[in-house]
Amino acid sequence: MQFQAAEIVPWVHAFMWPFLRVAGFVLVAPIFGAAVVPGRTRVIIALALSILIAPIVPPAPPLATFSAPFFLTIVNQLLIGSAIGFVVQLIFDALVIGGQTIAMTMGLGFATLIDAQRGASVPVVSQFMLVFGILIFLSINGHIALIATLAESFRWAPIGTDFSAASAYQAAHFAGYMFSAGVAIALPAVVALVIVNFGLGVVSRAAPALNLFAIGFPITMLFGFLIVMLSLKLLPERVNDMVDTSLLQVETMITAR
Repeated sequence: MQFQAAEIVPWVHAFMWPFLRVAGFVLVAPIFGAAVVPGRTRVIIALALSILIAPIVPPAPPLATFSAPFFLTIVNQLLIGSAIGFVVQLIFDALVIGGQTIAMTMGLGFATLIDAQRGASVPVVSQFMLVFGILIFLSINGHIALIATLAESFRWAPIGTDFSAASAYQAAHFAGYMFSAGVAIALPAVVALVIVNFGLGVVSRAAPALNLFAIGFPITMLFGFLIVMLSLKLLPERVNDMVDTSLLQVETMITAR
């Protein structure tokens, strides 16, 4: 059996285009793109997802190999996949921001750990919130919904669709949601800790001889841990809402023109 180049090239393109979008997604997406995941594992994941997604991808327009439109399509596929992973990654950054705000308020801003997602130092409360958020994400099958959204992106933006400036603006605009969601996560704990600090201030005025620095820090930290434990009951619902919002934003971003 002999194969001609004209027969092989369409087969290669039919798998290559989905692989490029999936590869961009795996590099940035939460869990898949974590710093602790080896590069070889990411390639295997990208290949496996591409094999599963390729049969449902609409046919790509014919492009001359190594032409300008060919390379432009490669860049667009990488950008679309990276943008999908970036939008969903922002919800985990919101957990880091919320935990950092709580840690600074309760006096634990100096206690840091290495974040496995990015390889950077974050406050220990942020790391706790991030790990808890990842467990919630996996428990609600968020990773499956994320892969399904990636597969649906080929219907919203078929091969050959440009990653427009409007799409880039939507992705950057959604970064504002990261800060608002982080503040919403930290707000109950921050308000409670402010009330605790206000009470300590009243105590210091009533008993000036009391060493506020000796008792203020332990009390603030103790109440901080208690408030964090009580606020964890609200975190699953909050993570679920953030995941739904981010997946809806993916469609809005990709279809923006």
